[in-house]
Amino acid sequence: MKTEQALLQRCDSHCELCKAGGYLSVYTVPPATEASTEHSIMLCDTCRGQIEQPDTTVINHWHCLNDSMWSEVPAVQVMAWRQLKHLSAEPWAQDLLDMLYLDDERLAWAQATEAAPDNHDPATLDSNGTPLQAGDTVTLIKDLEVKGAGFTAKRGTAVRGIALTGNPEQIEGKVNGVQIVLLTKFLKKA
Repeated sequence: MKTEQALLQRCDSHCELCKAGGYLSVYTVPPATEASTEHSIMLCDTCRGQIEQPDTTVINHWHCLNDSMWSEVPAVQVMAWRQLKHLSAEPWAQDLLDMLYLDDERLAWAQATEAAPDNHDPATLDSNGTPLQAGDTVTLIKDLEVKGAGFTAKRGTAVRGIALTGNPEQIEGKVNGVQIVLLTKFLKKA
């Protein structure tokens, strides 16, 4: 049986992440490169588009992960973990991520990326020299006045699901529900 037919049968012709019907396509979960029933899932165009172009993410669409994260299919669990990690700045997504258990092998797969790091770009480092990656949680090591927002971000505040910027000395994250840019010299990885 062809991989696509086996996957369609497994998913009952519904997207394995959001359960939408309609047109589905095979998505091979990186870092795997060849489609197989073990390393691929069936996705609708909406899920696939937002996974392949994270800047088009519609946060409300991903509430579906509340169901799909409990799938018995390892590839579905891995993609649910990755999307929850991507959305971990949202409290509901962080709560789901905290509930999702992956064994060591699946967690290593979920954390693996398809591309090797580009050695030409300088690494984003916290105040202790620890490398930071998108989705990490950091803690403020100093009270910081947030200009324009009218509050002070207190030392010890956790910033979850950070986003890297093009500048290795800055990250973006939410503090008190406000998306702000933070200097890495005032942060430590949690």
